[in-house]
Amino acid sequence: MERVISSKPQEEDVVLETSLRPKRLAEYIGQDKVKENLGIFIAAAKARGEPLEHLLLYGPPGLGKTTLAHIVAAEMGVSIKVVSGPAIERPGDLASILTNLQKGDVLFIDEIHRLSRTVEERLYPAMEDFILDIVFGKGPGARSIVLNLPRFTIIGATTRYAMLTAPLRDRFGAVHRLNFYDNVAMLDIIKRSAALLKVQVDESAAAEIAKRSRGTPRVANRLLKRVRDYAQVVARGMVTTQVAEAALGKLEVDQLGLDEIDRKVLLTIIEKFEGGPVGLDTIAAAIAEEADTIMDVYEPYLLQLGFINRTPRGRVATKLAYKHLGLHPAPESPSSEQGSFWPS
Repeated sequence: MERVISSKPQEEDVVLETSLRPKRLAEYIGQDKVKENLGIFIAAAKARGEPLEHLLLYGPPGLGKTTLAHIVAAEMGVSIKVVSGPAIERPGDLASILTNLQKGDVLFIDEIHRLSRTVEERLYPAMEDFILDIVFGKGPGARSIVLNLPRFTIIGATTRYAMLTAPLRDRFGAVHRLNFYDNVAMLDIIKRSAALLKVQVDESAAAEIAKRSRGTPRVANRLLKRVRDYAQVVARGMVTTQVAEAALGKLEVDQLGLDEIDRKVLLTIIEKFEGGPVGLDTIAAAIAEEADTIMDVYEPYLLQLGFINRTPRGRVATKLAYKHLGLHPAPESPSSEQGSFWPS
């Protein structure tokens, strides 16, 4: 069963995000620096009558990379084609996609870091010179045909910026990082979504949902939906603070947005490994989870809260983590970075 506070997309998110997704840059809440820069790039490109430069968006999942790609296409007045990096398995798949693009179109490649090396190398001349080299046959009888492509824009999205090769990164004209949203932006997102969903939410209830949404719009919209369902059954549809707290309590989402698995990660470091340092693979084995999932899904928010630190020797639980869990380092321990724990 998927975690309700997971920032990874789930089946239920497809329809929900499509209906709640802002259509224009002015409607997009948060990420002010990214919005400002994109607004300038779009205005300049339109004034010159040229397609936008290739754009790379990176950051944790659920922060709006796909939404921004659709907004860019809408602002430029062009069509958008959405594909996933792993879905482009062969150079022929890439050729089929590129040859069907029209002038100015946006090709959005999600998880672009997962493109195969052969596909990525074929993408370089397409991005730089708008040509596509297609090879027919094998061996001595092989022949090559060079096709001219219309000028188009690639928008790449990734949660693993470091996994992109330098040649691919260098071919993007603009690179933007999306950060977790603050509580003010999250509150505005909750109120906007509630209005679109026709959910009656009072201000304090919206704030309660916002602060437990992990700074992630996708999580906020999912929690709002679950709270709405609870209110519909037990509170005649009205979401008050008490209703929101009760609903979120049943989902085991605490005041900072941590769920059972987050607490399990922290308690594993503290109880089984005396606060750390402990290696990522060891944590993964201890909680029966993939190391990549811990690094991509759980760690970013725990790092943002200051509950864990990454050190050369491994992960370490901080004093803030002990305090949140109602624990504190043993008296003989100089810090929360080592030593056993005591109930507070």
